[in-house]
This record gives sequence, C-alpha cells and structure tokens, in this order.
Amino acid sequence: MKLAIIVNITREKALELACELTAWLDERSIDYVFDPQSAKALGSDKQEEKTELYRHCDVFVSLGGDGTLLLASHYSQTKPVLGINVGDLGFLTEFSPDEMYTAMNHVLSGNYSIHTRSQLEASFDSGNQPHPMTALNDVIIEKGASSRLPAFVIWLDHEVLGSYRADGIIIATSTGSTAYSMSAGGPIIAPKSNVFVITPICPHMLTVRPIVISDDKTVRISVDSYSGEFPLKMDGVVKKMLHPGEVVCVKKSPQMINLVANEKRSYFEILRKKLLWGHEHPTGE
Repeated sequence: MKLAIIVNITREKALELACELTAWLDERSIDYVFDPQSAKALGSDKQEEKTELYRHCDVFVSLGGDGTLLLASHYSQTKPVLGINVGDLGFLTEFSPDEMYTAMNHVLSGNYSIHTRSQLEASFDSGNQPHPMTALNDVIIEKGASSRLPAFVIWLDHEVLGSYRADGIIIATSTGSTAYSMSAGGPIIAPKSNVFVITPICPHMLTVRPIVISDDKTVRISVDSYSGEFPLKMDGVVKKMLHPGEVVCVKKSPQMINLVANEKRSYFEILRKKLLWGHEHPTGE
C-alpha cells in the first residue's frame, strides 16, 4: 500500500503530526509520498505532483482542517480519503490527532468503512472547457467588484426558478450544507440526502429564501448585468470569471468522493459538538 499525504503547511500542529506519522510509517516500511508543497515544508524528497497522486497511491491522508481535506478530495478521485482534524470546526475531518494511529491501523489492515459523498459538476453552455470541474461542498457565483447588485437568473432543468438580486448564489451538496451555505442562512442537510440546496447570499428581497431541490436536477445560472466579471468558485477556489449572460450548468457529478468513516462518531454527534447544541436531557426536577 502507498499513501498520499497532504498537509496544511500553515499549521504547526499539522507539520508536527506529519513528522510523527512518517516516522511511524518508516518503522513499518510503509510507502508514502507528499504533494510538492507539503514535501518542501517538511524537507522531504518523497513527492509527486498532485495530479499524479491518484495514479500511484491507494489512500489519501489529509492532515489539517476541512479545507485540506477538500484539497485532497480534488485529487483523490475515487480513492479513500482519511481526514485528521487539525483545524477548527472539522465537519469532514472526523478523526482527532489522538485517533490518528488507530485510524491508520484500520486503513492499513483494510478494516474500515467508507462514507460516500456526492459532488457537483459545473460546465458551460459554450462547451469550451477541456475537463469537468467538480466540487464536494459547493459551487458559488459572486457579484465580485460590481458596484451594483446583479440579478442571478436560475433555471431548474428548462424551467425558470427565478431571478434574484443578491451578492451571490450558492449551490451546495448535503456535505456543503454546513459550509458557506449555512453561514448564508441555508439549512443543514443530512449526508446522503439526494438533494442540493440553492442559497442566495444577502438577497435584496426578504422573500427570497434558500430552496432544496432533488439532485437529479440540472441548475443553470446566468448573471444579468450590463457589465462586469463575476467569480465562479468551486469549493472556495476561483475557477473562472464569468461574463454577463454566460450560462453555468451545475449538476450531480457521476464521481463520488470516498471518506474513511469514524465508526465511533455519528453525524449528529458532530453537529452537537461543533455547533454547541448540547445534549442534556431535561429531568423535570
């Protein structure tokens, strides 16, 4: 087995864990490789380009927060991703640093289970992109530097849903419902729900609200504006600047992401812990 290790190089704790993990792997003669940025930060010559990691590695290990795991998922394709949380919230990175070696032993022995997560795929009506763009969390179109609120025109399949004046529009998976969409007032959606959520960012009208749709729909969005450029982001990374009238098509990707599951933790326990919901039961006394 060969591991691909991706590290949040801005966090000292993540770099320390990477050093500890590689020493542990070396003792057991288990092969591993870093992405170039992680290798440089750690002074290692064991590296491969991110786009080549999935060809030669069996499992991806993410040492960081949810952002680091999202980065790993972009390159893992269908390979399992093990997330060790060195961040803050950590909805996706289910394992704590204290659980790292237990999780690694399960992965190396093949005794682990997988959470499959849906992705979004974005394309353009012009059809001039060489490869589909995918996102595990969300696709976002923002107003950018425009001084006036543009109108975002949205179709579901071939039917117009509406035209919203807003700072932007988020299309999120159930996984991404606890990311930017939640911050913008969108609902929390349980994993594996066969839905997406469309969440407007600071809409001009109070009657505009998030809407949950079936994930077999194709969402088409264009920006109605006289001028300007509008950032299209996939999992927070700007992929393209859209022109007025340019149509983006967003649909469910045929490719799933496979996350190594923490059997000791449920999704609702994560919600209670991360969102401070509490779990006390009233006694009536």
